[in-house]
Amino acid sequence: MTSEPSTVDTPLKKLVGEKTAKALAAHLDLHTAGDLIYHFPRRYDERGEHTDIRSLDVGEQVTVLAQVQRTAVRPMRQRRGNLLEVTVGDGSGGVLTLTFFGNQAWRERELRPGRWGLFAGKVTEFRGKRQLNGPEYQLLGDSTDGEAAASEEIEEFAGALIPVYPAAAAVPTWVIARCVRVVLDTFTPPDDPLPATVRAGRNLVGIGTALREIHRPSSKEELYRARHRLKWDEAFAVQLTLVQRKHRAASWPARPRPPKPGGLLDAFDARLPYELTPGQREVGVEIAADLATPHPMHRLLQGEVGSGKTVVALRAMLQVVDAGGQAALLAPTEVLAAQHHRGMLDLLGPLAMAGELGAADDATRVELVTGSLGAAARRRALAEVAEGRAGIVLGTHALLYEGVDFADLGLVVVDEQHRFGVEQRDALRAKADQPPHVLVMTATPIPRTVAMTVYGDLETSTLSQLPQGRSPIASHVVPAAEKPAFLDRAWRRLREEVAAGHQAYVVCPRIGEGPASEEEPPREDDNGRRPPLAVTEVAPLLAEGPLHGLRIGVLHGKLPADEKDAVMRSFADGNIDVLVATTVVEVGVNVPNATVMIVLDADRFGVSQLHQLRGRVGRGTAPGLCLLVSEAAEGSSARERLDAVASTTDGFKLAELDLEQRREGDVLGATQSGRRSHLRLLSLLRDADLIRDARAEAIALVEEDPELARHPALAASVAALVDEERAEYLEKG
Repeated sequence: MTSEPSTVDTPLKKLVGEKTAKALAAHLDLHTAGDLIYHFPRRYDERGEHTDIRSLDVGEQVTVLAQVQRTAVRPMRQRRGNLLEVTVGDGSGGVLTLTFFGNQAWRERELRPGRWGLFAGKVTEFRGKRQLNGPEYQLLGDSTDGEAAASEEIEEFAGALIPVYPAAAAVPTWVIARCVRVVLDTFTPPDDPLPATVRAGRNLVGIGTALREIHRPSSKEELYRARHRLKWDEAFAVQLTLVQRKHRAASWPARPRPPKPGGLLDAFDARLPYELTPGQREVGVEIAADLATPHPMHRLLQGEVGSGKTVVALRAMLQVVDAGGQAALLAPTEVLAAQHHRGMLDLLGPLAMAGELGAADDATRVELVTGSLGAAARRRALAEVAEGRAGIVLGTHALLYEGVDFADLGLVVVDEQHRFGVEQRDALRAKADQPPHVLVMTATPIPRTVAMTVYGDLETSTLSQLPQGRSPIASHVVPAAEKPAFLDRAWRRLREEVAAGHQAYVVCPRIGEGPASEEEPPREDDNGRRPPLAVTEVAPLLAEGPLHGLRIGVLHGKLPADEKDAVMRSFADGNIDVLVATTVVEVGVNVPNATVMIVLDADRFGVSQLHQLRGRVGRGTAPGLCLLVSEAAEGSSARERLDAVASTTDGFKLAELDLEQRREGDVLGATQSGRRSHLRLLSLLRDADLIRDARAEAIALVEEDPELARHPALAASVAALVDEERAEYLEKG
């Protein structure tokens, strides 16, 4: 180990020894002094303040700060030797039992009543008592009899605030704290990357001070200032990346596609069987103006389930066709692409029949290009697209590849926020002489800070009104374990809707036999719960039991494409009463006659997913009903989540709840590769004002220095925090 000055690039093995460095690398992916210094504490404990042991979940890997209350030694029943039981408490009435097997008299002497310590292990339960079996621990000195906590081993805990780090079983938090102390003793912080004007204007501490205080805080006030500064670095790096991206995109050339009076769009508006909502008209004006500029549009269109985004997108596509170009709509599934195709043909009528008898003047063609087309149909469709006769082309992301050539691609509409990567963007550019205009649509409401942080390179439009005639959706939780009669009533309620001439969905979290897939969660979770209910198992049980005599169809992602399409057509045509499906029906499926949805094992779905799913009912004039069936116990977090979904149809409220319950890294794409996230402190909910301020500073800086040429340290810091992979993720959209 070295006492020479260390920098962010110094290998840890030079500072903490080879064995410890290997453990840090293997279990926490920490290799350099910089990796360790930026491995921030998850929380801070204070001796005398309780950790709330009562809130610990069984199966959770925890580190708790607690005081030894009593010890007891008793002989083991099944084998020779003694069992040491140590009861520790947190000062609030919560207690844990620590169990140690074998004859360990020295441990009994060490763990005497009154001593405080950090105890790490997996929470289990035995005869109603929470316990840790053979936990790792670090004692913090004896606070009851005045013994000084002065040994080098516990020096890192001498302050009032005790850092608790994200740890691993093989590398507990106190080992990390000890390593941090060793590194800080020789650490030379990097040059401060933040411009001095930003630091002064925002009253931010220097980077060296921030890095020291976050690990070894001298007070709560200094800890707050350190965290605030380091959050600023994270927010600023993301916003600079996005603002630079937006700045570059604004300079790209694109072919203007201005509106054409008396063209297809005007004819379409004249034949619409209903009036556009004020919101649809307003967003339509924004998009029309974007399409008329000589730079590519990059716009996010968000709106509640059923708010009429597809019509807004179709009007934009017709404007581009009027201007001599083509428009492509990319859907996440073939089922949805086929449904868009049918829906647009119905809406356009003779306007989509170019070359056919009865076609309108200026008519175009709407082509569906999917992987399941037969060879002859595919050749014909590709020829229509390549020669420009098909003004509107619908399909999955396969449209970007597989020899699909456009005569003049002017607009790409991406349905349901399936975000583009760099490689897809390049594929798009290759299909157009100049970058096409891009419209990204999502029915998942996005909290303002997420839109600013994840979609910050896009202009955002929001549709908040529902079209006239849409019916309200009532949602209720059905507690199947506590009240089985409620589940029986749910099936009777479904039968009543079918008897009234309506249709229903039953949604399961799993397909059935075979390996897991995206819509197929693992068969058992870590807590040993039963496998999630599966479509292929539930459908026959319903057919023989509570739904006997009804026409039941099955839909999931593993069915062949033509079979999926046939099932959806049959359901849409009213030939199926009940569709038992996975989340393949989550987005875009539009069957106005479906009025009831029963979601089985609803606690296995996310908040946004449930909101999307229930948007499949109530799409006609009859009211919608969504029943969330769950065995989750009353008072559990899973049950509270379901109660929240049932209590409101406000998608923005639910989106914030969803964000609260997910790790920030999931939102920001850290899980895309499974790599460690470089954004560790920023909370998209709690730090909304900070993110807004960081964006304002980023805009000002990029306007005066677009490539950060005059700020090389800042450019390097941004590159480190928002690495290439994350930048690519943020570029998608």
